[in-house]
Amino acid sequence: MNAITTSAADARNPMAPPHATHKFGLLLRREFWEHKGGFLWAPIWAGGISLLLTAMAGITGEVMLRRARDAGAGLNVNGTHMSVNGLDLGMLTSKLSPEDMRQLGGAVDASLMISSLWPFIAMTFVVFFYCLGALYDERKDRSVLFWKSLPISDRETVLSKLASATVIAPVIASLAALVTMFGFLLLASLLVLTHGGNPMQMLWGPGHPLSIAAQFIAAIPIYALWSLPTVGWLLLCSAWARSKPFLWALMIPAFAGIFVSWFDLMNVFNLESSWFWKNIVARMLVSIVPGTWFNVADFHTVNVDGPAAMTRLLDLQTLYSVLLSPQLWIGALAGAAMIVAAIRLRRWRDEG
Repeated sequence: MNAITTSAADARNPMAPPHATHKFGLLLRREFWEHKGGFLWAPIWAGGISLLLTAMAGITGEVMLRRARDAGAGLNVNGTHMSVNGLDLGMLTSKLSPEDMRQLGGAVDASLMISSLWPFIAMTFVVFFYCLGALYDERKDRSVLFWKSLPISDRETVLSKLASATVIAPVIASLAALVTMFGFLLLASLLVLTHGGNPMQMLWGPGHPLSIAAQFIAAIPIYALWSLPTVGWLLLCSAWARSKPFLWALMIPAFAGIFVSWFDLMNVFNLESSWFWKNIVARMLVSIVPGTWFNVADFHTVNVDGPAAMTRLLDLQTLYSVLLSPQLWIGALAGAAMIVAAIRLRRWRDEG
């Protein structure tokens, strides 16, 4: 009786099919868990190694200072002689002019940017090889047959891999870079405190760590758009190549560039061969490297030199000026076309 009642209730209230966004979320989760080592742990380990090397450099510097102190060495700062034994960073800071403090802030910002590069470097390699194997590996191990038996379209599958490469990976790498940057700042603060300095006056105040953190987060949409040519090309090679997609992905653009340069084909358009290498070959292969979009950014507001220019070069106005460049949108359209081709190829090919 209960079974009959339950069946009748199910008939009156049939289970709704899963929503498209729910399926897409599950596909993103699948990509993350299958490639957790690359997406999550690679940036974390890269940032950890960066902090470890920083700590080792600090310890080495302290040892060298102690040896210099024991040898009776000294320093001359703005005409004032100080022994290493009596080095006081607080006194040194008090002797800096406003211009010196501005230069110090630029140096701090540059150090923070450099310290945070490691997670992004790891992310670049992860995204490159992830896209190359995203559609090729499932054909190679025949798992594509299983995934095609599920109510998941080729478009949803490929777009989930696209979102993983252009959104999930840079978000995780940016968070790892922020942790690395603030970890570096804490280590530097400890070093400053050891020598009698005030970290707020020498590091946190002159530098702009919060602005740099905001720039990292704000750059994620720019990265997603700018990286489309490379991501689209690698996904296309992954869907098309019967073997060795890495070689095909490198050889076709490289040989195209050599062919164009050899016969000076760009002269037909009154352009140099370097234009082809920069706007075609490089965009197909290295657009996933963060920051490669700055060659098309608008720097007309930058009028300072030296380390202090770092903040001006990386402000939000300069960053989002890339959205006004035709190179970004032409590349994005080309990447979208290659992604559509990859979806078609996945639909037609399931060989191992």
